[in-house]
Amino acid sequence: MICYKCGCRLSEHDYCTGCGADVSLYKRILAASNRFYNDGLEKASVRDLSGAIISLRQSLKFNKNNIDARNLLGLVYFEMGEAVAALKEWVISDNIRPKKNIAADYIEMIQANQVRLSTINETIKKYNQALLYCHQDSKDLAVIQLKKVLSNSPRYVRAHQLLALLYINSEEWEKARRELIKCSQVDTNNTTTLRYQKEVERMLMPEAAPSRGTSKKKGNGNSVRYQSGNEIIIQPASVKETRGISTLVNLGIGVLIGVAIACFLILPGQIQSARTDINEQLRVVSEQSDAKTATIDELEQQAQKLEEEKKALEEEVASYQISDDTLKATDSLMMAVSAYLADPDDLEAVAGYLETLDTEAAREENSQYQTQSYLALYNGFVDTVRPRLVEYYYNTGYENYRARNFEAAIPDLARVCQYDETNVNALFFLGISYYRAEDYDNAKETFAKVIDDFPGTNSASQSETYLAEINNMEQQ
Repeated sequence: MICYKCGCRLSEHDYCTGCGADVSLYKRILAASNRFYNDGLEKASVRDLSGAIISLRQSLKFNKNNIDARNLLGLVYFEMGEAVAALKEWVISDNIRPKKNIAADYIEMIQANQVRLSTINETIKKYNQALLYCHQDSKDLAVIQLKKVLSNSPRYVRAHQLLALLYINSEEWEKARRELIKCSQVDTNNTTTLRYQKEVERMLMPEAAPSRGTSKKKGNGNSVRYQSGNEIIIQPASVKETRGISTLVNLGIGVLIGVAIACFLILPGQIQSARTDINEQLRVVSEQSDAKTATIDELEQQAQKLEEEKKALEEEVASYQISDDTLKATDSLMMAVSAYLADPDDLEAVAGYLETLDTEAAREENSQYQTQSYLALYNGFVDTVRPRLVEYYYNTGYENYRARNFEAAIPDLARVCQYDETNVNALFFLGISYYRAEDYDNAKETFAKVIDDFPGTNSASQSETYLAEINNMEQQ
């Protein structure tokens, strides 16, 4: 501990031995800061992150130069997904102590990874956009944005809480419960999470009304009273035993003694005979089991040999199949190039050959057979004809769109978006085509992409209108 006035190291005395300043209050302040730091450290170790933040902030109120408390506060913020707040604390810590400070390593770790840094920025933007959607009462879009946020930052507690709140608002209690469980796994004692959980549990497991039980009341010496609901049952306290019962009891005891004597004399022989029969049956069954076991072992060896032969044949057939599929894929690409060289304006033929290669099934089937030379030729050819293909598909799709033939317009406009991701008109017309064809799921996804990728445009504004119409239809 260093004197705040002269920088001399303090001793156990309440004054500075270097300058004589009174440091008793100064020591108490630093001790309080350290106590709050220790409390925050204990809470962070059991994942009570909210409580740790409160204690660490209190520690910094007493001593803003407490580097350990500031660095730990940054770590707690980062664990809860608050990367900006964490960086703020680490930058302050690095400025206070530029040397031998682990905060510099934390900052460098984030800034050196550009992918993580861009992910953090994108997460903040999407979370703010989700808040804006909530204020605009576009809850479906807010849910979509929050799911994107959580896919990039799964430990973002505030995003989980906001998503759970949206689920509570739409009465999807089980989904809300799952999100709150994820919050509790990150921060076990978050007050907001606990309040939401209490409400969700109350809706999922309402308290059962207390049942009316049966009460027992003692009566006088001759009877006992029981109350069940509104009825009172009176039972005699004792019953006198008659002499006839005593006679029957004695007779029963005699019969039991006779049966026991007979069992001791007869049962041992019968038990021994039964054991002999059982042992003989066990011997026969054991011999049969040994024979069957030998047969099973022989059959298993044969099955293993046949399985090995089957694998060898499958590998041989696969080699033939690979060469055949390679020829098919190469042949389709060659036909497309040949058609373009023969007549560059015959884009219908070129597009037809490329469509056979660009389908998802064809790509998955041919991906393992494509060589480097094949991929180089394919990519070079597509780059050459891309502008004309975009124009061809856009004109064809737009003509079908204007003719209100939306089913035919959808594949052509989708290919325009595949070859040119910056074509906002094609993407917007594709969303309208899905909408008119009553494919509302794809329409919502396409309109949301227009809003995210082209904000501030007229197409984005109209897309929000169409999304609102779809949401209204789904709620009716």
